[in-house]
Amino acid sequence: MNTLAVRLWSLRNVWLLFLIGPSVVEINERRCVVRVPLNWRTRRRDIHAMYLGVLCMGADIAAGIIAFDLVAKQKVRVSFIFKDIRGEFLRRAEGDVLFTNEDGPVIQELIRRTLASGEREEATVHVTATVPKKLGTEPVAKFELTLSLKRRG
Repeated sequence: MNTLAVRLWSLRNVWLLFLIGPSVVEINERRCVVRVPLNWRTRRRDIHAMYLGVLCMGADIAAGIIAFDLVAKQKVRVSFIFKDIRGEFLRRAEGDVLFTNEDGPVIQELIRRTLASGEREEATVHVTATVPKKLGTEPVAKFELTLSLKRRG
C-alpha cells in the first residue's frame, strides 16, 4: 500500500519521481527502506550505473517518507521541504539500490517540535544507499538531508 501511495503522490506532484519506479520495501516509525530499480530509465548507458540524480531522488524519498507517513496517521497539516542535501558517492550503483533511513526517532521528535511550536523546525536525516545483490551491505552512497517541517493552517 505504501508503494502505491508514493507512486500516486509522485504522479500528481513530481512526475519524474514516478518514472524511476520506487518501491517501499519496509516502513515503520523507526526505519524505512526504499528500492529503486536499475533499468533503462535510471542507468547511464556508458558505465551501466545509476544516475547521480536518481540516487538523490531515492535518498529524498527515504528521508521524507517516515515523516509523511507519521503526519498522515496523525491527520495534521504539515509542509515538508528539504533545506539541503549532502552526498558522498563511494562506489558505482550497478544494480537495484536500497535506500535505508534509520532516523525514525529523530523524525518523530522533529514532528513533535513542529506541532508544539507551530514554527519551522529542522533536523538532519541520514540515508545509506546499498546494492545488496552486488556489494552486500557495503554502501555505494551516504546522504545527509536537512528535513524542514512547518505546521500549516
